[in-house]
Amino acid sequence: MNNTPHLLVVAVVQEQDLDAATKALHNTGASLTYLSSAGGFLGRRNATLLVGMPAGRLEEALKALQEVCRKRVEYMTLPLEGSPMPMPAPVPVTVGGATVFAIPVERFEQI
Repeated sequence: MNNTPHLLVVAVVQEQDLDAATKALHNTGASLTYLSSAGGFLGRRNATLLVGMPAGRLEEALKALQEVCRKRVEYMTLPLEGSPMPMPAPVPVTVGGATVFAIPVERFEQI
């Protein structure tokens, strides 16, 4: 058993940023795995990264993600309210970056 404080970092990134994000995190020495996921709002494909790391390396991992996970503007089509015909109007929506959760780990073992 390892008594050093560890974190489970859960990072949701856009699928376009997956390769760069995994490479950047590997360069920090973090071990990770990813799961394919989809966003609930736009339904776009994402990747959820599960990253195990010592608590003292969190800032380094956040900086690495910040450098490679870009924000983008995408367009959603929404029906115009009050319009007699359902004509969709494109609306710009900012997506991307990374959503990160850092969860303390009570016990960590490599078997």
